[in-house]
Amino acid sequence: MYIKDKKAVIFDMDGVIVDTEMIWKHAEKEVFSSLGVLVNDEGSAKTQSMTTAEATQFWYKKFPWKGVNLKEVERMVISKVIELIETEACAIKGVKSFIEQLKYRNYKIGLATNSPSIIIPVVLNKLDVTHLFDAVSSAEFEDNGKPAPAIYYTIAKKLAVKPEDCFVIEDTYSGMTAAKNAGMTVIAFTNGNKKLHFKIADYKIDSFEKKEIK
Repeated sequence: MYIKDKKAVIFDMDGVIVDTEMIWKHAEKEVFSSLGVLVNDEGSAKTQSMTTAEATQFWYKKFPWKGVNLKEVERMVISKVIELIETEACAIKGVKSFIEQLKYRNYKIGLATNSPSIIIPVVLNKLDVTHLFDAVSSAEFEDNGKPAPAIYYTIAKKLAVKPEDCFVIEDTYSGMTAAKNAGMTVIAFTNGNKKLHFKIADYKIDSFEKKEIK
């Protein structure tokens, strides 16, 4: 893979460095169902690209519950996700070596995620890659999560690079849209899923394993 004329590579987290799709679904279904929410596949598909706060509000509007405020429900979901990340094998294959190659070639490494900030160190510790990242950012601190570009402007500022000098590796349309709207170059990570066809992306990676950076 040829990467040149850029100064930074920014990774999405869920679905790019950790495979957490089923973890989030498990946690949300367990927590929301306990409050009387009839969680279904259609709703879960819609909340997949949302922040935890947005997902909680989404289900509350459909099945308003009593006795527990929305912030507490968010914390319940996040706690379950953390528990599962710490106990499940969820690292994307080859991603650590891939990041190490980028670091060796003096690229600044960033992380931009819609997930809550408290989950970021859990994931980085799990993969033993904390030392490889120069800056991390969560949409928790933005007015709007992806597909809004705010988080990508924030992480570029933290990395002290211009948006146009950044590659972004994303696995969802909303994430790619956010990066594109921030003026960054997008690499779609498919993880071998042939059903994913993101024309919005500039490049595509199917796997990080044995991927040589040139």
